[in-house]
Amino acid sequence: MTNPIRTATQPLRPHAEQAYEAELEALRAADDRPRPPHWRLSPWAVVTYLMGGVLADGTAISPKYIGSRRLIEVAVATLATDRALLLLGVPGTAKSWVSEHLAAAISDDSTLMIQGTSGTAEEAIRYGWNYARLLAEGPSRQALVPSPVMVAMERGSIARIEELTRIPAEVQDALIMILSEKTLPIPELGLQTQALRGFNVIATANDRDKGINELSSALRRRFNTVVMPLPDSEDDEVNIVTTRVADLSSSLELPEVPTAVDEIRRVVTVFRELRSGVTADGRTKLKSPTGSLSTAEAISVITSGIALSAHFGDGHLRPADVAAGMVGAVVKDPIADRVAWSEYLEVVAREREGWSEFYSACREVS
Repeated sequence: MTNPIRTATQPLRPHAEQAYEAELEALRAADDRPRPPHWRLSPWAVVTYLMGGVLADGTAISPKYIGSRRLIEVAVATLATDRALLLLGVPGTAKSWVSEHLAAAISDDSTLMIQGTSGTAEEAIRYGWNYARLLAEGPSRQALVPSPVMVAMERGSIARIEELTRIPAEVQDALIMILSEKTLPIPELGLQTQALRGFNVIATANDRDKGINELSSALRRRFNTVVMPLPDSEDDEVNIVTTRVADLSSSLELPEVPTAVDEIRRVVTVFRELRSGVTADGRTKLKSPTGSLSTAEAISVITSGIALSAHFGDGHLRPADVAAGMVGAVVKDPIADRVAWSEYLEVVAREREGWSEFYSACREVS
């Protein structure tokens, strides 16, 4: 018997404005505060969308960011001015997540994005050309291929630039005139694109990874910088991981696994102790691995563990399901990190009450 082909129309990862369309519509209906030009929501409503709340009609808005409300207020206030916003922080501090949701709330479009890499060219920030039309017709507006930044300027929308410090320095500087003059010259056509009111740029960057390119002082002055911190408390980090894992499991249509809060808390505890170089009680100093051990990596470990448990286990998330993911997240350097991980297992995990199954599972895959 031939298995029927299942056609899925739901995207694997919906854009923020798609996934939270109902919440955005409810906020627009309830929002009676002043809005900057071309903003779909007022600054107050944008912050409510990010931080969560309950509207007057009883509609619940889920929190997208768990952390300081003031930090998000500063970010939104920056975007209401002519200053661009730089979200700076180590990997896993929700920079991209916040960037996407800010663009979705303000412009109802988070897709005007440039992914920064070492191979990003200046055309990705300014504009390119359809070379077939260029050769056939010569320079014309129809042959020009606008960048996401150029499209955002023409619409009065938010453009996003991910991993700005991975872009070569000479390409980064293409932003200087755009951010200072709000104009993008097109000398080949004798034209220029002037940004409509509401245009702005959200960039993300971190100074932890290798291969980064420092921002010039001229470019950095064009940004207001908001530093995204790691979660303050273990409870906050557990809450973040639990929420994101539930969202991902639903999106990936993973079979339902009974509550995994105990394993989530254990993974978060391990990551926090290794990051800080000391156990939670402050009694034992530890070697810190070379990796960031971010909240994003904890989410990945738990999601992978749920898939293992659902498809190859008994349907309950157990230490054996997360052990391999833990080792992969911690041991990036096969020498230095393996020493740090072995020390943690022997000194902390082995002696900690209720962790014997976790210790054995990690030892088995290490």
